[in-house]
Parts: sequence; structure tokens; C-alpha cells
Amino acid sequence: MEIRKVTENKKQYIDLLLLADEQEDMIDKYLNRGEMFVLDDCGIKAECVITKEAEGVYELKNIAVRADFQRNGYSNRLIEFLFSYYPDCKTMLVGTGDSPNILRFYHKCGFTESHRIKKIFTDNYNHPIFENGKQLVDMIYLKWERKAQERGRDAINQATITQKS
Repeated sequence: MEIRKVTENKKQYIDLLLLADEQEDMIDKYLNRGEMFVLDDCGIKAECVITKEAEGVYELKNIAVRADFQRNGYSNRLIEFLFSYYPDCKTMLVGTGDSPNILRFYHKCGFTESHRIKKIFTDNYNHPIFENGKQLVDMIYLKWERKAQERGRDAINQATITQKS
């Protein structure tokens, strides 16, 4: 299994991107300014896009796993990778719909609820968005905060990764 950064032709993964964000013009708002990674495990299985919002603050804008490979830990691997790839990350944000399964996943990854943006799905998308039969209206933001001791450990791990390269 390999996770690699995509620097060109990010739209070649549009089918995966659309699994997490159903409207292409919404993806266009963050794709070029974000950093994209794909997980290759005998073929591309998953992708994610992350943006730097402020010093030490990153936002996971898109994360998706091919439907036939979901529930195999690929999203978890991508999130763990991001935590180590960005040792300066003190806070990672992610916005998602009010879907119990997705919220449970992020909670298991160490995220806690931060705030909501009301009516983002109904006001900004050109069609209703449904998850498990429920229409999404508000975006729920979750955050993950790195503890000071984790920042030191991850800096050491990043130095080790860099030396091996």
C-alpha cells in the first residue's frame, strides 16, 4: 500500500471526489488550492484533499473510498497519514453532513464536534443531497487537536521519514 501526493491532473480522480462531494463546481472551489493524496493498494482505492486554512490549521475537504473497497480501513489510513505528514498541524477540521455513520467514523478517529453551518447543503448545492435516506441541510464541523506531546513525537517521526527518502 502506498499513499502518494497528486500535484497535476487532480481531476482524473473526479469519480472518487464526487463520492464525497456530489457537485463538481463545489469541488472546484478547493481542489486547486488543496493538496491531494491517493491511496494505491493494487490500484487506486481512496483519495483525500486537504487545505491549509491558517498557521497550524488544516481542513480535510474531501475523503472518499471506492464503493467496493469501503470498510477496509482506507479512510483511517489516509487520516493517520495526514496527521504524520503535517507535523505543524495543531488543528484539523472536517465538515460533513448530519449522518450518524460518518459522524461515528470521525469520532473514532479522534474528532469532536466543533460547530455547524446552517443550510449549507440546501443553499449551495443545485440539488438535494441525501445520505442514508435523510436530506442533508446543515454542515457539521468536527475538529481534531494535536496535544503538545504528539507534536514532538510526530516531528521525530517526520524526520525519520525524511531521512529514509
